[in-house]
Amino acid sequence: MMTFLRLLRIICVSLRYGLDELVLSSLKHPLATCLLRVMRLGFRPRAPRGERLRLALESLGPIFVKFGQVLSTRRDLIPADIADELAALQDRVPPFPSAQAAASIEAALGAPPAELFAQFDRDPVASASIAQVHFAVLHDGREVAVKVLRPGMREVIDKDMGLLRIVARIIERLGPDGRRLKPREVVAEFDKYLHDELDLVREASNCSQLRRNFSPESGRGEMLIVPEVVWEYTASTVFTMERMYGVPVGQIDRLRAAGIDIPTLARSGVEIFFTQVFTDGFFHADMHPGNIYVSDNPATLGRYIALDFGIVGSLSEFDKNYLAQNFLAFFRRDYRRVAQLHIESGWVPPDTREEELEGAVRAVCEPYFDRPLAEISLGQVLLRLFQTSRRFNVEIQPQLVLLQKTLLNVEGLGRQLDPNLDLWKTAKPYLERWMHQRVGLAGLKRSLAKEAVQWSQMLPAMPRLMHDYLSRPNVSPSMLGEMKRLRRAQEQGNRLMAALTAVLAVGIAVALWALTR
Repeated sequence: MMTFLRLLRIICVSLRYGLDELVLSSLKHPLATCLLRVMRLGFRPRAPRGERLRLALESLGPIFVKFGQVLSTRRDLIPADIADELAALQDRVPPFPSAQAAASIEAALGAPPAELFAQFDRDPVASASIAQVHFAVLHDGREVAVKVLRPGMREVIDKDMGLLRIVARIIERLGPDGRRLKPREVVAEFDKYLHDELDLVREASNCSQLRRNFSPESGRGEMLIVPEVVWEYTASTVFTMERMYGVPVGQIDRLRAAGIDIPTLARSGVEIFFTQVFTDGFFHADMHPGNIYVSDNPATLGRYIALDFGIVGSLSEFDKNYLAQNFLAFFRRDYRRVAQLHIESGWVPPDTREEELEGAVRAVCEPYFDRPLAEISLGQVLLRLFQTSRRFNVEIQPQLVLLQKTLLNVEGLGRQLDPNLDLWKTAKPYLERWMHQRVGLAGLKRSLAKEAVQWSQMLPAMPRLMHDYLSRPNVSPSMLGEMKRLRRAQEQGNRLMAALTAVLAVGIAVALWALTR
């Protein structure tokens, strides 16, 4: 019943904001079109469609707001005017009562905040759809930030995700574009990351991993500051971390007043992103300005500070190599190699004509080179690429949705800091160094060192394994199968004979015992 009422509310909100227009533009059946027009009851909203969609999502609650934020990065799925409007969605919601936060902390950690902390600010410093944050001080004097999960979120998410899956199935049936864009897979990815955000121990482990990747021992300690996790005060609904001080990256005037070199800061952001993606295969996937600060402490002046680790992305070795080769091919304007990579990876059908795909990619990308970042929108490049890809039946890979989202965040951050930053020229040297380390002598040495432990265990057994292999008779597969069948029959006969022998032995023993009495 509750699901039906929620669905009814979604329908009412959609009609109130005239969202049936978005559906009507995709439907071809006259009966469905007529039905939706009747349901509108003559209401004609005047606001642009993107604004109406944004207002509808905001009225439907935090889960739909977050989905709209993710959807804003899928410019392959929605028109540019709608994507631009959805990008303005704010994930700020009213805080829940401090008494509930204190109760959640006590239930998770076994004691009320007054006992756990020397000082606990009851008023939250930030509140979002999933959790809110309170500042506190530990008994040893360390200042911390305590993130508390919003009560009842799991039930709300499960219900709304069920409805989103229904919507995804409808979109998939509207036409070939719906199937090609894999809406059900996109919703499934969104579902996975939302549920990951509900487990604050997972978020704490993400924070710990990122901190280790940029520790002084890694040689990258000067690039990014990540707070330390306070594990003894962390549970699935409470996450306690070191409190960070800095300037929000969007406040350019304050950064300049603190003496921070803005162009250098912009280039550092690009390098940090590519380091996370291609060196670690583990990246902060929610890099919007609200989650990125810059240190104004003289000891660490100008270093980025990462916050909020609920959404991270990871890439396999295949993904990293494939993406790095694609980026380098783009930077070198080697469109033939881009076409070959798409065919080799299986993104396009194997019978795709290589030269035809090359020409299409060239037509999209060539106009964007040799321009400053202020004149380049990677979102627009991606949009045109995906529009062009329709004629080649390119399948959008759901596992790369987070990477696309993060890349667009980095683009927006770079443009905000330094409009003259050339993302292509900043990233190209890094990727060339990375590829050299992977495929050159340095890469070979690193791979051998990594595999040395495995080989040290296998090498002593190699002569015996080789001898066993060469000693096997050269028989056909059918003969080998028949031999296995006979061996199994022989083993069954042996087991039966052993059982009969045991029974006979017991019988003889009983008879001898009876005779001796």
